[in-house]
Amino acid sequence: MGDILSLIDEDYGQLDALLNGEDQYPVTFPCVLISMPEIQWKDLKFRVQHGEISLTVRLAFDCYDDTHYGSTQEDHAAGRMATAERLNGYLNGIRFEECATIMLRRVSRNFSLPGGIKVYETEYTSTIYGTTAEQEPCVPNRPPQKPKIKIAGVSNLPADG
Repeated sequence: MGDILSLIDEDYGQLDALLNGEDQYPVTFPCVLISMPEIQWKDLKFRVQHGEISLTVRLAFDCYDDTHYGSTQEDHAAGRMATAERLNGYLNGIRFEECATIMLRRVSRNFSLPGGIKVYETEYTSTIYGTTAEQEPCVPNRPPQKPKIKIAGVSNLPADG
């Protein structure tokens, strides 16, 4: 993919500048922007948690030059779709180091942004395991108390023991 992409970065809202009407956007195209919007955690046993990760990958193209007179838009569109599928081929089924399961494509969509930007967005899911912090007791600190044990029926014990 390095032969096609000019930028791979964490998605921290670079494309939002286009929606806000800003003329310049802080990325070069084509680019891939990656975010992990959430992990949904569920408690298991012994302070262990199971988390379902969402990973969002945005592949963005500047299509402004594709719309001039005489351009073969169909070829450009087919090329962008092929690149999106190629990127999916690299990510779908891969297992990252900290993940318990492979990344699986959950949903894909594409949309256009002002200025002739086309975005191919894919969400992947995987699972991870983690531990919770050590829990503090919910009762106030009290001095330890010795248990009160009452022994009954000792009359049947042997005399030597």
